[in-house]
Amino acid sequence: MSQLRWMPGDRRESTKAMVRVDQAGEYGATRIYAGQLAVLGDRHPFARAIHHMAEQEERHRAFFDRMIAERRVRPTLFQPFWDKAGFALGAITAAIGPKAAMACTAAVETEIDKHYQEQRDQLGDSDPELSEAIADFQAEELEHRDHALGAGAEEAIAYPVMYGLIRAGCKVAIAAAKRL
Repeated sequence: MSQLRWMPGDRRESTKAMVRVDQAGEYGATRIYAGQLAVLGDRHPFARAIHHMAEQEERHRAFFDRMIAERRVRPTLFQPFWDKAGFALGAITAAIGPKAAMACTAAVETEIDKHYQEQRDQLGDSDPELSEAIADFQAEELEHRDHALGAGAEEAIAYPVMYGLIRAGCKVAIAAAKRL
């Protein structure tokens, strides 16, 4: 059972901010996988798995796109940046090597798991539709992380540095998308 991170009296993140940041994150994930595939190509041994993960991320993004419209949530102002930055991150890590691409996936999905868990802890039963979707997506993000680790992510050159930098970048992106 997860430890409760939100305590009575703590400031709660609004569901609008959750939808905004989650839509931005899922969009960024689709761009990371697009960058990886642009470099690795469709014939690389990792291509099938990357395509599968990209399809799941696209389904997640479509859900949050719908929530943005239905709940009248302002998208993040950083959307054009996530487009370029996500693609570049995927392409650069793939250019370093397939294991570096997997290191990128492991880092991003580790941070997203943490982020989604915090949201689930905070939501509780207050928004069943959002909670249920986040739980479903979180499980798939963990599958992506586990696949990346199984594919040799930790064997990538400078793994600890790359992993730490990418996770830090995710934290900054999450904080920015919540507010802007």
